[in-house]
Amino acid sequence: MFVNRVDELAALERWWLTGRQLAVVWGRRRVGKTALLHHFARDLRSVFHTGAGRSARAELVQLARQVAATQSHRLRDLTARPYTDWDDALEDLALLATDEPLLVVLDEFPELVKGSPELPGVIRALFDRVAGRTKLRLLLCGSAVRRMEMLQEERAPLYGRFDISLLVHPFQPHEAALLLPSLAASDRALVYGLLGGVPLYLSWWDSSADVTENLLRLVARPGAPLLTEGQLVLATEAEHGDQPSAVLHAVASGATRYGQIKDTLGAEPARTIERLIQLRLLEKREPVTERGRTKKVSYRVSDNFLAFYLGVLSRFRSEIEGGLGESILPVLLGCLGDFMGERWEEMFRAHLRRLAVAGEIAPEIVAVGQWWNDPSNVEIDALVLAGRARKVVMAGEAKWAKSPDAERVLRSLRTKAAAVPGVDPEQIGYAVATREQPRSAPAGALLVTANDILG
Repeated sequence: MFVNRVDELAALERWWLTGRQLAVVWGRRRVGKTALLHHFARDLRSVFHTGAGRSARAELVQLARQVAATQSHRLRDLTARPYTDWDDALEDLALLATDEPLLVVLDEFPELVKGSPELPGVIRALFDRVAGRTKLRLLLCGSAVRRMEMLQEERAPLYGRFDISLLVHPFQPHEAALLLPSLAASDRALVYGLLGGVPLYLSWWDSSADVTENLLRLVARPGAPLLTEGQLVLATEAEHGDQPSAVLHAVASGATRYGQIKDTLGAEPARTIERLIQLRLLEKREPVTERGRTKKVSYRVSDNFLAFYLGVLSRFRSEIEGGLGESILPVLLGCLGDFMGERWEEMFRAHLRRLAVAGEIAPEIVAVGQWWNDPSNVEIDALVLAGRARKVVMAGEAKWAKSPDAERVLRSLRTKAAAVPGVDPEQIGYAVATREQPRSAPAGALLVTANDILG
């Protein structure tokens, strides 16, 4: 099932309509890049080729087969005379696009470069040579994020040549909900909290089965899909050394400050942290009211599935692989309440950002984030800031408990708001997020439920 990706499709369609020729689409594995590109190209004249780490000759033979199968009225028999090198292949594709546009997608491009390191330079030379004489559109796609970044760096042959660079991320909560249409909203919230917004993981969830059955199948048996997937994700991110995986393990284990991460690794983690933040695997946290440099920075694993894998599943992985999964399953289920608290808070903040963009909170919203004060030990799940002065206009609290006393939550929230410098608790708005309808409605506050976030 293909859903959403409205912004990504709009960006690709703008690129296509401009007539420009080179694009790059990249992002971590499993986020749905290939599905996005097939959906984009469904009504276009196109050729798709996926690199598989074959020899250069084998890749060219396979590409020739794809062209022969999808493009007709040719003089050349590509089955008998496949491409001899990348110059030959790209020139032939450029000729095919002399009269009408042709989209050529080279998926898993880093796998092609492994066998043909000269390929980026060949692409640059081709477009220099045939500029203005072909309607060929070449789109490079890949999951090896660091290698896709390197394609776009200053010393790379294709630096400055890409007309669009599209980084594809996992779905946000309201987008993920579209893949779980038959679940109740509170169950969608639970699934999103455990699996995050990766379309493939969400497709593995059986909406006709309960949570226990799904976790037994997906995580509590030897070789279970998500048990294996956690290791694969970490291995993919560690493709240029073990530091990305080590940083994620360190943060999940409680080393949330920069100095703690550095001590755990025994090396400077700054560049790795920056890349993991870019991929939305790691999140930099600081009180939302802070300006400029602050010592209050900490980090957390932001990807829901990785947080679940590293924070909960990895503790039991060896025992599950040894066959104790069914015995461990009740323990896993017992961990879900504590795990989901932080995930639910972030779903709430994401919802407030959507309301802010829609103009439903106040004008000129500039930030939505957490706030805390270490000396007083006060934490607020969401403060909403507005205008150049970054004035606090709303405070929010999220409770994962099934049916909390929302009036009591609101009273506590008002008390916490008084601890924020410069805030008059009587002059701001309030929001309370509960999984389902609470026992009491919070008078004078915005009530948010799972149905609002993932309905």
